[in-house]
Amino acid sequence: MLAIALIVAGVILRFIPHFPNFTPVAAIAIFSGVYLNKKYSVIVPLTLMVISDIFIGFHNVIVFTWGAFILIAFLSATLKKHKNIAGICAASISSSLLFYLITNFGVWFMGWYPHTVNGLIDCYIMGLPFLRNFTASTLIFSFIFFGIYEFVAEKIRGRKFAGVLLTN
Repeated sequence: MLAIALIVAGVILRFIPHFPNFTPVAAIAIFSGVYLNKKYSVIVPLTLMVISDIFIGFHNVIVFTWGAFILIAFLSATLKKHKNIAGICAASISSSLLFYLITNFGVWFMGWYPHTVNGLIDCYIMGLPFLRNFTASTLIFSFIFFGIYEFVAEKIRGRKFAGVLLTN
């Protein structure tokens, strides 16, 4: 149930007009890594990207983009034991940097910039404005998802359907 809700929310939020790279996908990958089992934590961000990219469009850097989100979800499982503000903040910032490094390398590798050291440096420099928006959105959406989940969990713990709605 939680996995489906995250996929639906992610797809909807990718279609709502937003600043470039200001989407919840990395936050959903982090959240999935913490609250879902390994299998679903990887499937959630991948599924929402596949569904939304069918309509938004595919590109030749997609392997790097999707791969970065899968890696973020997988690595976020380490946050399970450190679900606090500092951990969420650190995961959001490190995930944003990881995504930036992987996807900009992909942009360079796929030929959008010359295959030289200067081309790679230019690629990373040109990606900085996207990193700013991506990091801000990852931080904001992470705190929204974690905050809402923990608030709801606190309210329904011990109730009849808590086992259906909560993951742990």
